Amino acid sequence: MITVVGVGAASGAAPAGDVAAGAELVVGGRRHLDAVRLPEGVRTVVLGALAPALDTVAEYVARGRPVTVLASGDPGFFGIVRALAERFGPERLDVRAGVSSVAAAFARVGLPWDDAVVASAHGRDLRTAVNVCRAHPKVAVLTGPGAGPAELGAALRDDGRVFVVASALGSAEERVERVTPAEAAGRDWGTAVSVVLCLDGARALGPVRALAGVRPGPAGWALAEDAFTHRDSMITKFEVRALALARLGPRPGDLVWDVGAGSGSVAVECARLGAAVTAVERTPDGVGRVRANAAAHGVDVRVVHGAAPAVLAGLDEVPDAVFVGGGGRELPSIVAECARRARRSVVVAVAALDRVPAAREALLGAGLDCDGVLLQSSRLAPLPGDVTRLAATNPVFLLWGVRPHGRTEGVAP
Repeated sequence: MITVVGVGAASGAAPAGDVAAGAELVVGGRRHLDAVRLPEGVRTVVLGALAPALDTVAEYVARGRPVTVLASGDPGFFGIVRALAERFGPERLDVRAGVSSVAAAFARVGLPWDDAVVASAHGRDLRTAVNVCRAHPKVAVLTGPGAGPAELGAALRDDGRVFVVASALGSAEERVERVTPAEAAGRDWGTAVSVVLCLDGARALGPVRALAGVRPGPAGWALAEDAFTHRDSMITKFEVRALALARLGPRPGDLVWDVGAGSGSVAVECARLGAAVTAVERTPDGVGRVRANAAAHGVDVRVVHGAAPAVLAGLDEVPDAVFVGGGGRELPSIVAECARRARRSVVVAVAALDRVPAAREALLGAGLDCDGVLLQSSRLAPLPGDVTRLAATNPVFLLWGVRPHGRTEGVAP
């Protein structure tokens, strides 16, 4: 049997001496091993690289010898329980969970966290945590080397969030500090940070929820045009938007660009599906409409005022997917730049037949696999006498380029 004990900073309590009693091997971080009374003559392994430690545990398990593993807080929450269960099976584990650092941090600031999204940047790509922080009003980020408050702050300094940085939770050196992202970016936080809460101050105390974590997806998408403020019907029609969303595949942790956003209908729909979104719009009144539509639908959309492709050079981010909904004569260069930057896909809506070949060549030239469709639809429209006719909408070409699986050599920040 492997006994897994959650101890340390989050719970504020070291395990009693009998937790490790009878164990012949005790595995844990240095600070955890120093915090407990170990049985006489017990063998210890200080956790560093996980694989060698698991190999040592396997030797004892094979001989039926008792093992204790010490971990921070709740070891089943982004912790070592996953690795142990995969290697030895859950039936061999006796897990005694402590309080997770996330629960402790929210407790320190007096906030419920059933509506919080939790992202781990410990040993993982920081950009996922950054995108989740941009898209959601209450996020807890588990940090790690190279992915701490300073790095998060540098990426989020313009997004209007507040950080709560919780360090050494439960110890005599515990610190819980509220800082702006810019302040976080300018400090050396050391190695004691337990968790960073990234909060939208106006929405940190959300409504009562029935489901914890990421909010449920919308009941519908490809909303009718009248769900958005727009100018003279200059908006991506819902039939086009439905297929564009299917090809973009926005999801929590993604970043989507909407270039030539217009009303921002595509940007807002991507944000409603949980993605972080940057909308690029060249007209001042268009910028206002995008912001108004985002606010009306209760989502966060970062709006950049400027003309593509030039303005794209100032975006120091790598999108997962890009929608291009305008461009005029600049369309080929806009598509080429977006295809150079996108990690996964680029979707282009083209109303003018003459621009389709150049847009397609730009996608293919960036190494993307290209496909497309001409969308022609007719909507039901009433006529006098209680009868109905079909009213045709303007046809639109929808092209999409998809980066071949595993090939990211063309992606550039």
